[in-house]
Amino acid sequence: MKLATKKEIEEIRKRFLEHYPHSTTELHYSNLYELLVAVMLSAQCTDKRVNMITPSLFKKYPDIPSLANADPDDVKELIKTCSFYNSKTKNLIKMAQMVMEKYDGKIPLDEKELIKLPGVGQKTAHVVMIEFTEANLMAVDTHVFRVAHRLGLSDAKTAKETEKDLVKKFRTDLHRLHQAMVLFGRYICTAKKPKCDTECFLKDLCKSKESFKAK
Repeated sequence: MKLATKKEIEEIRKRFLEHYPHSTTELHYSNLYELLVAVMLSAQCTDKRVNMITPSLFKKYPDIPSLANADPDDVKELIKTCSFYNSKTKNLIKMAQMVMEKYDGKIPLDEKELIKLPGVGQKTAHVVMIEFTEANLMAVDTHVFRVAHRLGLSDAKTAKETEKDLVKKFRTDLHRLHQAMVLFGRYICTAKKPKCDTECFLKDLCKSKESFKAK
């Protein structure tokens, strides 16, 4: 598969920003604590599912101190419809405990510090900072990975390497481009039966449309 040219990359960037001028996460949250918990829960789980789980979780554990003292069995019961709920329960409670012990109960809005928290990897840290601070960062989930490869923006084998390619090629507006690629991948450039002929505004720039049996 051929990679996109510099001119094509600029056009892809332009169209993404035009089509998704105010894109934000579809996760429901009202503060940094709720955002971090929701993003942690969203690993290998749909935003839709997370949004069904979090209201009861946040009602019972509305902040870091309450989550730090939570009963693991109770948290497990509240998030049991989410994938990997056992490990997520442990990480959520440990994360809250560490924020209490090391950061005086305040979630650090710094990439290096966020990554130190249990259950928070680079992708989670980036998503939180992109959403909460509009940081010029890129995060690569399954949607972004798929879109980047189909458009010839990267041929890297891993999410981290794909992220490096996207940062290098787009450079600025990364937070908006990340959200745009997520939404584009979720609703248009889907894994199965992408909407090439009906909704795609990047069809002429796609490097892999010939391999789809697009209806």
